[in-house]
Amino acid sequence: MGVSTKFFLVGVLLLVVGLGVGYWYGTLKVKISYQTGYDQALADAKTTQEEVGKKAAEEAAKAANPFQVANPLEGVKANPFSDAQKALNPFAE
Repeated sequence: MGVSTKFFLVGVLLLVVGLGVGYWYGTLKVKISYQTGYDQALADAKTTQEEVGKKAAEEAAKAANPFQVANPLEGVKANPFSDAQKALNPFAE
């Protein structure tokens, strides 16, 4: 065996080892990114289910009372003339 044959075999061996390490590292990255994506999708699905459940509960509560009406007297003062009385006679108590 000559010197060039030894260099060739060492080069091939380093190439094979490099390819093996690269393949291992690449599959490790894919597994990590797959797990990260899976966890994110699971969290998104859970959030979506919670929102849908909340919306369904609100709609069910509204459907349970179909006669729900806003208060027609909301914002009405008990005595609307008290402001006029204070404006006409500021010294009255």
